[in-house]
Amino acid sequence: MTRTPWRDRSVVVTGGTRGIGRGIAELFARRGAAVLLTGKDGEAARAVAADLARSTGGRVAATGVDLRDPDAAEAMAAEAERLHGHVDVLCANAGIFPEKPLREMTAADVDEVLAVNLRGSILAVRACLPAMERAGHGRIVLTSSITGPTTGYTGWSHYGASKAGQLGFLRGAALELAPLGITVNAVLPGNVRTEGLDALGEDYLRRMAASIPLGRLGETADVAHAVAFLASDEAAFITGQTLTVDGGQTVPESLDALAPATG
Repeated sequence: MTRTPWRDRSVVVTGGTRGIGRGIAELFARRGAAVLLTGKDGEAARAVAADLARSTGGRVAATGVDLRDPDAAEAMAAEAERLHGHVDVLCANAGIFPEKPLREMTAADVDEVLAVNLRGSILAVRACLPAMERAGHGRIVLTSSITGPTTGYTGWSHYGASKAGQLGFLRGAALELAPLGITVNAVLPGNVRTEGLDALGEDYLRRMAASIPLGRLGETADVAHAVAFLASDEAAFITGQTLTVDGGQTVPESLDALAPATG
């Protein structure tokens, strides 16, 4: 079976200015793909793209996109085609996770999280479809989370709902797009060391690391490699699926299960 080199691939990474998104963009750039990363702040996105281009020697461009705006999503896809001629891979990664207890949550809080995390993912996919359909193939990888689909966490019920909603979307989308040669899958990261996670404090980081069987928080590269697999030719027969990347965090039924077995 012929494998297409990454240098012939065009990859769009939404929310690519920091954290997991930046890690995804960096990995694809190192592998030789042409990368367009997006961020709400266009100037900041272009600065990150320039930095990644220098550090990887790859082809990295950026554009400012607020994915709550349907026209912005369409402009993003058009920019990728203008720069690279086609769109092969969409990594729908943009997301926010503001903490808010349910009793204090407003309708505006709910709308904001759903608009960015769920609606934004759907709009990004829809915008990239025409280019993928013209190419006769495509890979779509959503960044969901263990929070919502598998676990829950106090203060992030609206975030969990948005991430669970992404999986409902991907299954329907996978069925619709399979005849076009387009796969739709998702990664479900656990606790990954990012700027956002660091902001929760060292105590939170220590407690989370203690709950992970592999004994450490994830790195952005751990998620990026999973995304790259789902975007590869080797994953051509995988669609409508999820890949959990959590160091085994969701395996034990309690912290007691992590204690050494005694004979």
